[in-house]
Amino acid sequence: MKDIIEERTCPICGQIYSERPAVSREDSITLICPDCGTRQALASLGVDNEEQEAIINIIHEKAF
Repeated sequence: MKDIIEERTCPICGQIYSERPAVSREDSITLICPDCGTRQALASLGVDNEEQEAIINIIHEKAF
């Protein structure tokens, strides 16, 4: 059986992604890209935007 890769566009940032989507913390319904999901989670912990981006960059470096 072949894996089907579905591309989606994140409604928050406009990024096209094919990874498993995150569910927005804002409405618990909207599917968003993993990066925006991470941003929302970090924001809920009080992490500022600059540090959020640094963390996301580290995740991208380690994932590939």
